[in-house]
Amino acid sequence: MKPVRMYTTAVCPYCVRAKMLLQKRGVTQIEEIRVDLDPQQRMQMMEATGRRTVPQIFVGDTHVGGCDDLYALDASGGLMPLLGTA
Repeated sequence: MKPVRMYTTAVCPYCVRAKMLLQKRGVTQIEEIRVDLDPQQRMQMMEATGRRTVPQIFVGDTHVGGCDDLYALDASGGLMPLLGTA
């Protein structure tokens, strides 16, 4: 399974929803990068994604997007192959 990296904050309900879906799909480890604790991390996230909102989710080197993007990818059948489990 490819590694999953997610930029998050402590009180983000969309981050929680995204983590729940990933766990439901078999992801056991998510590298969480808390942008609320480290402003430099938020800057790196914005440079890498062009977005300011969390979560920002990466599967391997692929930027999936936010929570809605993750759910849309799953609904279209693209999440499992991207994770490398299908």
